[in-house]
Amino acid sequence: MRVQTPRGGFEVRTAGESGEPLLLLHPLALSGEVWRPVAEWFAARGRRVLALDARGHGDSSWDGQPFTVEDLADDAAAVLDALDLAQADVLGMSMGGSIAVAVATGHAERVRRLVLADATSCYGPDRVEVWEDRARTAERKPRTELIDFQLSRWFSDRFRESRPEECQRVVDIFLATSSPAHAAACRALGSFDQSGRLGEVRASTLVLVGDEDYATPPAMAEELATGIAGARLEVLTATRHLSLVENHDAWPLIEHHLGGTA
Repeated sequence: MRVQTPRGGFEVRTAGESGEPLLLLHPLALSGEVWRPVAEWFAARGRRVLALDARGHGDSSWDGQPFTVEDLADDAAAVLDALDLAQADVLGMSMGGSIAVAVATGHAERVRRLVLADATSCYGPDRVEVWEDRARTAERKPRTELIDFQLSRWFSDRFRESRPEECQRVVDIFLATSSPAHAAACRALGSFDQSGRLGEVRASTLVLVGDEDYATPPAMAEELATGIAGARLEVLTATRHLSLVENHDAWPLIEHHLGGTA
């Protein structure tokens, strides 16, 4: 579904036609398509699922100019406006989790409940340099040469061996992402720091992280859970960075948090 806003045109991949809206925000250099199995599972349980493609990712537009994570959060709020949704449950994974933090601080009234998976509010004191290096790598290397690095971060050894078809599905989404948009999003993550604003989050929050996640390790999840009043932390065993793709046991935990039954 194409959604036109004053901030541009955004692709929103939908599942379910009625029920409480659930907005899904995807990881770096992927798109809302990565959520397909998750979206279908929640739609089958009575949710109206909206998986947004971030600007420059998937089929959403982008003017080629630099942007911040806060810009991506404002985009998400504009999409809710265009769909005439006053509130939604918001679930973000990896970069999408950082965007979800910014939605929950900058547009607190729009977030009914919040789920942050494999996320952080700040990548640390060397974040600008680290993410600039990753941005330049994204710009200079063919996308196929980035796959091995990505796969080892995304998924555990066990998952890569047992579910090669699911790994390939995610790889195909990554390969379809433009290198300039990937690089711009890297720089956005490098400048992102909302660690001092976590106390502004009003939504009931669940924080999830894989115990093998070394991209946003459990210590970062602990900082989120500590900084957000009343937040609950769940560490998922034998799971790496794309925890909600790898570990389906997390889905009922999320549904319970959002008001369904575990």
